[in-house]
Amino acid sequence: MVSRLKRTTLSYRQERALEKTLQNIRAQRRNRFRVLACINEDEDSLITVRFAARLAPDNDCDIIILFVRPIDQGLWSGGLQVRLARQNMLEAGLDLPGVSHLKKALEVLKEEGVDTTGWTHETAHEDAWGDPAGDNKVVYTSPDDRTVVLKLKTAPEVTNGILDQYELGPYNLMILGESSSWRGDKKSWFSKGVVERVTMLSPCSVLVARDSSDKQGFLICTDGTSRSMQAVRRAAVLAHTVGEPITLFSVASTTAARSAAEENVENAKALLKALGIAVANSRTALGAPAKRIIELGSDYKVIVVTDEGRSWWQRMWRGSVAYDVVRGARTSVLDVR
Repeated sequence: MVSRLKRTTLSYRQERALEKTLQNIRAQRRNRFRVLACINEDEDSLITVRFAARLAPDNDCDIIILFVRPIDQGLWSGGLQVRLARQNMLEAGLDLPGVSHLKKALEVLKEEGVDTTGWTHETAHEDAWGDPAGDNKVVYTSPDDRTVVLKLKTAPEVTNGILDQYELGPYNLMILGESSSWRGDKKSWFSKGVVERVTMLSPCSVLVARDSSDKQGFLICTDGTSRSMQAVRRAAVLAHTVGEPITLFSVASTTAARSAAEENVENAKALLKALGIAVANSRTALGAPAKRIIELGSDYKVIVVTDEGRSWWQRMWRGSVAYDVVRGARTSVLDVR
């Protein structure tokens, strides 16, 4: 009885110690700008890694590259024994889905100026879903305490894997490649369902990346609401940090609302002036908001919209300008929340 009580007390203390450690880690991460770049087996999905490198250029920014692989209880993909599966999979060259793609992502970071050569690194493995390979990661740490993480995650479905990874974060920004099926292409970087659900359910801002690297500037849209003004501030700080010119934009759905749209951009401009952030241009337009944003935004590197915080059912009945822009734009779109 006494022995059992000791084990219970010890277990309780261990749980409390672990919980405190996790709280400390999360507190430290909140002081950094953390970007989660999601890739898959398509070479074009590496565009998310390029965006991560360009939007998180400083030493106080961490980049986590995620590949979600399906559950494989039989480990048919390599015929590996459990003992081998739990070795350093990301460095041993084992033939599992995602390993080679994560290595390519590291090469892309190097091309973009984030070179982990010479950084200290450590590996970790966790059991997951009864899959012998489980979850694996390599954490590279620079002398300035910047981290780059390669994460091979096991999940029953890609969306769940991405959203579960957020819970291990937190993250300031998730980056996904667009769903090519929106354009009618047979080939798709990410499935339509993955992009839709992650964009709707993600607790943090989501960037749907398209090939817009040859374009310039952030088109930051505002409707004058408090939620929108917060998004303007956050997006403008990001644009200012990476040296992209800012254009403020507001759409009036009717002629009578034109003056309100003009006031929206002036208020946003005043907010950014108080923050010491320059605005290159400000514009208004008349018409259907999503359509006009998509039309004007095609010339910009990134369109910034504010997530309305609506559920799937609310979007179905009330619509969503932010989601319509994410879906229909011909350039990258940052959905801020």
